[in-house]
Amino acid sequence: MINKERLIESFVEMVKIYSPSKKEKEIAQYLIKELEKLEAEIYLDESFEKYNGNAPTIIAKIQGNIEGNGVTLAAHMDVIEPCNEINPIIDEKNEIIKTNGLTTLGADDKAGIASILETIKVIKERKLKHKDIYIVLTPGEEVGMLGAKSINWENIPKNMKPALNMIVIDNVGRAGIIAHTAPSKFDLSITFIGRKAHAGIEPEKGINAINMAAMAISKMKMGRIDELTTSNIGVIESNFPTNVVADKCVVKAEVRGHSEERILEVIKKYKDCCDETIRVMGGDYEFSSECDYPSLKPKDNLEFAREFSKVYEELGIKSELKIIGGGSDSNIFAKNGYNSVIIGIGMNDVHTVNEVLELKELYKTTQALINYIAK
Repeated sequence: MINKERLIESFVEMVKIYSPSKKEKEIAQYLIKELEKLEAEIYLDESFEKYNGNAPTIIAKIQGNIEGNGVTLAAHMDVIEPCNEINPIIDEKNEIIKTNGLTTLGADDKAGIASILETIKVIKERKLKHKDIYIVLTPGEEVGMLGAKSINWENIPKNMKPALNMIVIDNVGRAGIIAHTAPSKFDLSITFIGRKAHAGIEPEKGINAINMAAMAISKMKMGRIDELTTSNIGVIESNFPTNVVADKCVVKAEVRGHSEERILEVIKKYKDCCDETIRVMGGDYEFSSECDYPSLKPKDNLEFAREFSKVYEELGIKSELKIIGGGSDSNIFAKNGYNSVIIGIGMNDVHTVNEVLELKELYKTTQALINYIAK
């Protein structure tokens, strides 16, 4: 049922629109026009000023003619830099779309948006009976899910409230992959406070904050903590002349896992490491932790995920239910009561200039969406 040529053209047209995080206004305007052509009801959540963005979250509805609660299709509009003047190359022999190696492709997540648009076009032109279809297209996903976090859910008109069962078309890999569980992430900031001194004349009078950080970090278990918990340090920052004993060093890290209780245990152990360092070296430290996003877990004992899995299997596509280690808009939607799954669409090597989109997988997932929604 898919118009493959139209699907590719739609994707190529969108990736040529420059839309890095917080600067998605042009792609948002394009998508609003496309949804209007499809006779969608549209509501714009314009909360982007909260994070200095310039594009709304687009919420749209295609009225169905089958009773039920409907389904929500979600994707994000922003693309990882470098994404200006993308030159998509269609490799027909290998059935992929790639770039010239100078930019990202933007399959993450414009392939998801292209799939949503094609799904609706096919359903409408074939006049297929279908459930209510809600669409949520967010800005700022790649920089901490800022668009999803900023949505003012209470202001959305009652008739435009998205259906609780939500398919997020934003997973790497092949069609058939259905992610249903993802971790929570906590961000940590630790500032070690030492004492300045002249490094050549009287270093013994100083307390080197960099040494403090090194001692504390050496006692912290990092990387794979256990099967479902990881941690990582991304920043160690201290900028002093070599003749000054540094009195400040900032460390930034993350801990993510599928149990917030376990995450908090790890954070407590990190604080203990800092306390021990202070006892040995003196000085002081400031420690802060904040939940960046909550965990994603099925709210129906995987009933929705299995239901969608059957659609893949009926199409002869091997289905796989997965627990993943990354966060997405789905985590934020889950916090607001939505029952999300994240599906693969053939994008690979995302966030790099080697990004590619496998067309066969794009077609498969789009057909699965049509089969799930329409009768």
